[in-house]
Amino acid sequence: MLTAALLVALLTTVPLLFVVDAAVEAGWAEVVHLVVRPRTGELLWNTARLAVGCMLLCAVLGTGAAWLVERSSLPGRTVFHVMLVAPLAIPAFVNSYAWVSLLPSAAGFDGALLIVTLSYFPFVYLPVAATLRGLDPAYEETARSLGHSGFQIFTRTILPQLRPAVLGGSLLVGLHLLAEFGALQMLRFPTFTTAIYDQYQSAFNGPAASMLAGVLVACCLILLLAELTLRGHAPYARIGAGSARPAERIRLGPMTLPAVAGLSTLAVLSLGVPLASLGRWLAEGASSGLDVDQIAVATGTSLGLGALGALVTTAAAVPVAWLYVRGRNRLSTALERATYIGSALPGIVVALALVTVAVRLVPGMYQTTSVLIVAYLILFLPRAMVNVRAALAQTPPVLDDVAHSLGAGRLATLRRVTLPLIVPGLGAGAALVFLAVVTELTATLLLAPTGTQTLATQFWSHSDSLAYGAAAPYAALMVLISGPATYLLTRQVRKESVA
Repeated sequence: MLTAALLVALLTTVPLLFVVDAAVEAGWAEVVHLVVRPRTGELLWNTARLAVGCMLLCAVLGTGAAWLVERSSLPGRTVFHVMLVAPLAIPAFVNSYAWVSLLPSAAGFDGALLIVTLSYFPFVYLPVAATLRGLDPAYEETARSLGHSGFQIFTRTILPQLRPAVLGGSLLVGLHLLAEFGALQMLRFPTFTTAIYDQYQSAFNGPAASMLAGVLVACCLILLLAELTLRGHAPYARIGAGSARPAERIRLGPMTLPAVAGLSTLAVLSLGVPLASLGRWLAEGASSGLDVDQIAVATGTSLGLGALGALVTTAAAVPVAWLYVRGRNRLSTALERATYIGSALPGIVVALALVTVAVRLVPGMYQTTSVLIVAYLILFLPRAMVNVRAALAQTPPVLDDVAHSLGAGRLATLRRVTLPLIVPGLGAGAALVFLAVVTELTATLLLAPTGTQTLATQFWSHSDSLAYGAAAPYAALMVLISGPATYLLTRQVRKESVA
């Protein structure tokens, strides 16, 4: 298990080594010249305020919405749950395309903060909702018997148990924002990622882009350290399964209407606006003719890459997460943290790092699907890691001890005991990776074998030239084929009995 975790962590640090190598080749004086300048400060300010603002908003929206759906008397909880997860099926750059094509003034910081928040809040909502469903109601009943009010029960009893879910989801939001390109480029809001792309594509200034990527790595390390510090070392697993009774739902009373109105507004903004925009442009594109063969090829390619990327990435997350949860020490913590670094880098930096490695070490793999899958693993491993880690954390270690006492080895215990218990976490992680791969843009543009066409690359080629009608079919299909993965993330609530 340790060997597998080491290999995965080493693979995910390839882009970081590429950035370090570029800095060494440039020399200290050149590094200072490229980094210490007003433009870098402007980009740092834009990136930091957007990331912090979006993480805070997503934490508040995701946690509040999850509590209303899982713990209150909110009417239509199942419908709201589906609508709050469904925005994951709409890529952030498609969301930007929808808003900009309907409202051209939706640009700059305010527009960017609104749109990325609407795109990313489900990353917090999902793990918080799952954690709320798994909490033993006995904790709250004990607090209530001690005379605590509803607000005190939430802040002192429930919220501490939600800490890993809230922080893990917020970490995903922050990492995605550090690497987001398409949405911010369309919204004309400059960050490190858009500047790196411009340096590579317009000025062909590799050293300058690599130094900017180095600042992004520093931002990623700050996020990882903050999440690790805030999460602490408290255990969250319990020995038994807890009470089978559902938790008592809090009656909203006069707050029912405001709660329904608030969640409905969130659903309309995050789901209704982009779907309405897509419908409008899809009708216009259909009236001007569609290239059905090209659309079919792009759809098949996206489905295949999405399934393969999800399988490989989720499998790679298991040994690292298991080592971190079951044998936590400095080494396992370092390996787990290392898996997040590559995902904070823009897809273009990850792609160029892999191109360099392939050309220098394994020329035969250059422009092959294998290299593209490795890029997906590096970029999206945190999506699987957060879910697998959370599932393992709530699996009692005593079950492993019992299996060992019965003569089962580590691999047998993992296969026969642990994996069946974390299937929901594996499924959620794989679904999130699938959604990401199907909609990935920059790395696919650079690494895909010659002639490869995906829905994302075809969409970008049309939307970049403002051909919104021609781009709409590809955007609509990305949303459509992301539906099953989104359903996988929501189906657990269908099994829940209505209290």
